[in-house]
Amino acid sequence: MRHLGTKILKTDRLLLRPLVLNDAEAMFKNWASDPDVTTYLSWPAHQSIDVTRLSLKYWISQYDKKDFYQWAIVPEDMDAPIGTISVVDHNDSVAMVHIGYCIGKPWWGNGYVTEAFSKVIDFFFNEVEIHRIESKYDTRNPGSGKVMEKCGLLYEGTTRGSDINNQGICDSALYGILRSDYFQN
Repeated sequence: MRHLGTKILKTDRLLLRPLVLNDAEAMFKNWASDPDVTTYLSWPAHQSIDVTRLSLKYWISQYDKKDFYQWAIVPEDMDAPIGTISVVDHNDSVAMVHIGYCIGKPWWGNGYVTEAFSKVIDFFFNEVEIHRIESKYDTRNPGSGKVMEKCGLLYEGTTRGSDINNQGICDSALYGILRSDYFQN
């Protein structure tokens, strides 16, 4: 495993890039202030653009770290991000990253998260040489699980009352993919 930090990645329809302070307005408007987007997340909808700016300043300050990965999801026909995908946890001793994502409601159901996640998976297995990628979701949010399945992650089980988000304590479904799974296909 060799950490490379948040590199710019491209897909057919998306640019995945580091966030910049000028993204504050788009982030606030496109997803961070929407309580429907944050329903199953661990952070509340932003009440002001100042909260968004504080989040951005923190993330931007982390980009110098090679083990920090936080991408803005930007459709090729837009100049502004519509969501993020990031490593929310990692364990170097087993070469594992845990991925989280969110996207603005107007872009739900268009395959953008699946496309972004697939590219991030490719990056981690081919460039960072990770052993395992995992993700989890509140079982009341099955759409998130569909993204994981489309990206090749396998269902590994549900743990009851094991996580917390804006809905309170919740059951969590865990999905994962190993390097050997990825290169076998």
